[in-house]
Amino acid sequence: MAASAAPSCIRILSSAPPSLAALHRPHRRRIPSSVRCSLAAAPGLRAPPELVDSILSKVKGTDRGVLLPEEGHQEVADAALQLGKYCIDEPVKSPLIFGEWEVVYCSVPTSPGGIYRTPLGRLVFKTDDMVQVVEAPDIVRNKVTFSIFGLDGSVSLKGKLNVLDSKWIQVIFEPPELKVGSLGFQYGGESEVKLEITYVDEKIRLGKGSRGSLFVFLRQG
Repeated sequence: MAASAAPSCIRILSSAPPSLAALHRPHRRRIPSSVRCSLAAAPGLRAPPELVDSILSKVKGTDRGVLLPEEGHQEVADAALQLGKYCIDEPVKSPLIFGEWEVVYCSVPTSPGGIYRTPLGRLVFKTDDMVQVVEAPDIVRNKVTFSIFGLDGSVSLKGKLNVLDSKWIQVIFEPPELKVGSLGFQYGGESEVKLEITYVDEKIRLGKGSRGSLFVFLRQG
């Protein structure tokens, strides 16, 4: 998920007060049958379930990696390296990448969520969910929901996915939109991220940013 730049200009959007449900976890999507079939057709590429469970257990309860000590981050990196050996060929072309994903870990806390995940940002904004939705053929939506002073809020980005090669993608995001209560603010400019898909299956997706940040995504639904 892209880090958001500090607001350079703010535009208030007129909108009706959103319901509280709209600012909480998005509707869960069922895994498309094409996703399930793609793995059924290539069972030899499936990683051992205990290896997938291992990396998830290492990041559970760590506030997406924030609370992990240095050796904990190394253990996650080692598990990700092992999972990468089972990555399917040309993962960017696989229907497995589509769906709704929760960000459960990042080796650099500010990479997903930007200023809202800095030490000061985490004191002010209580993060509820960090979700990325990848829609066919080329749309990416990132959303962080939080609470601040008793109000529900969210910051959202919509981007266009471009395939760079067999494993690397580029996403160009529109300016982010911040909502707090019934008010909406759009600020800043476009942003860009590049991500290498190092592993993907029916349950998890691993990615590495152009600056080396490691991401672990857990499929929802």
